[in-house]
Amino acid sequence: MATAGRVASVGSSLGSQQFLGSSQTMPAVEIYTWRSCPFCLRAKALLDSKGAAYTEYAIDGDHEALEAMGKRSAGRSSVPQIFIDGQHIGGCDDLHALDRNGGLDPLLRG
Repeated sequence: MATAGRVASVGSSLGSQQFLGSSQTMPAVEIYTWRSCPFCLRAKALLDSKGAAYTEYAIDGDHEALEAMGKRSAGRSSVPQIFIDGQHIGGCDDLHALDRNGGLDPLLRG
């Protein structure tokens, strides 16, 4: 089980997660990043501010992981690439636009 906040790991998707002491299920949030990418840091800061747990795939220099990300994101090769319950959200600007339009919170509530 994951609590709200950062869940930094590399590996397979965690699937839906549950808050400790709650029956509320959190959606699986995944983000592909490079460690020094300012857009990645900005996207993670927004997720952190929402209390969203996420799996981070830091793919610096990992060509196989970059290829896997590209397959999931319709060929996009820039980072970050963000997925919520398997739905491709896009990059940092897409995540922030979704938030501005009121669409992010409902996705994060599941």
